[in-house]
Amino acid sequence: MTQHPALTPLTHATHGHPGHKSVFRLDVWYDVSMQQRYDDRPDIHLTTLPVTSAPEDHAATLQQAHAYQISSAKDETPARWFADERLLAHMPDLLCVSTSGSGYDTVDVEACTRAGVLVMNQAGANARSVAEHTLGLMLGLNKRLAESDHRLRRGGDFSREDLMGRELHGKTLGLVGIGHIGRRVAELARAFGMHVIAHDPLLDAETIGQRGARPVTLPVLLGEADIVSLHCPRQADTLDLFDAQAFAAMKPGALFITTARGGIHSEAALTAALQSGHLAGAGIDVWDVEPPPQEHPLLQMSNVMATYHTAGVTHEARRNIATWAADQLLATLDGQVPPRLLNPEAWPRYAERFQRLLGA
Repeated sequence: MTQHPALTPLTHATHGHPGHKSVFRLDVWYDVSMQQRYDDRPDIHLTTLPVTSAPEDHAATLQQAHAYQISSAKDETPARWFADERLLAHMPDLLCVSTSGSGYDTVDVEACTRAGVLVMNQAGANARSVAEHTLGLMLGLNKRLAESDHRLRRGGDFSREDLMGRELHGKTLGLVGIGHIGRRVAELARAFGMHVIAHDPLLDAETIGQRGARPVTLPVLLGEADIVSLHCPRQADTLDLFDAQAFAAMKPGALFITTARGGIHSEAALTAALQSGHLAGAGIDVWDVEPPPQEHPLLQMSNVMATYHTAGVTHEARRNIATWAADQLLATLDGQVPPRLLNPEAWPRYAERFQRLLGA
C-alpha cells in the first residue's frame, strides 16, 4: 500500500443525502461484496450501465458522475469506455476512477491528471492468487503435467521416461519485479527449496533482500535463472522488455513464466526462442489479445502451458478486489486520501474540484 503523507484529507463531505454522490460501473462481473458495500451507504447512488452501450446513450448519468469503477481488463472493456480524454469530456464532475485490479490499462492516467481526476488501483488484492498461479505454472512445466495429461487422453505408445520432468528444488528463480506479487512468489519458491534472485529498478538492494531475494542486475538474472518470472507493471519502459535479445540472454533450457501483462514480452520472439530449442518451455497467463486466437503459434506447442489471464481470478481475490475497490472509492468520496493512489500530482486540482462539488 502506497502512503502519501504530504497529502491532507479534505473537508468531510456531507452524508445522508441519497444520490448526492454518484458512482457508475459497467455490467461486467463483480463480486456481490461490492454491491453490499454500496448498499450500506444511503448517500451513494450506484448506476450499472450495459457494457454494450455507448457513452452517448447515458449522457445524464455521465454528467452527474463523481466516480467511475472500471475494469482493469482491456479486452473486457470496449475502448469507448476507457477512462481517457474522450470519455472524460462527457463527465465534468468526475472526481476519481477506480480500477478493479492492480493494472490500469483501461485508464489514461495522464489525461485524468490533467483533468484533476484521481486514479487508484487495488494493487495487492489478488497477489496471493497470482503468486499461487505462478507456482502452478512452474510446477506444471517442470513436471510436464499438461503434456502427460494430453498424451494419456490421445493414447498411443509411450513410456513414463518420455515425460520425465524436473524438480523445483535447487533451481534458481529470477523475478523481474518483486512487489506485492513477486515477494509472495519468492516466499513460495523458498518453501520449495529454490534460490531466488530478483531485479527491480524501483527498489533498493536492501528492500529486495528483505523481500526474500538476492538483488541482481537484469543481465545477471537472465544469465543465472533456471526460471524467469515476470511481475512488473506494463508501462512505457517495460513494453517489449523481453524481446529476442532478452530471450537469447537467458540460460539454454530455461523456462519463461509471465503472469504480468501482455506486451511486456514479445510473443513472436518467445515463439522463436521455443522453436529453436533455446528455451525449454513457457507458462503464459497474459497475451497481446485476450483470449489469444486458437491458431496462435504458442498454443500449438506442447511445452507451453497457457491460461487466459486467470491467475488472479479466484473467489478469494475477486472478493478482495470488490471490497477494496468499494471501500477505497467510498473513502475518497468522503474526502480521504486513497491508499493506492496512482497520480498524487493530481491532488491540488482534485482538491479544488472536490470542495466545489462535495465539500461540506
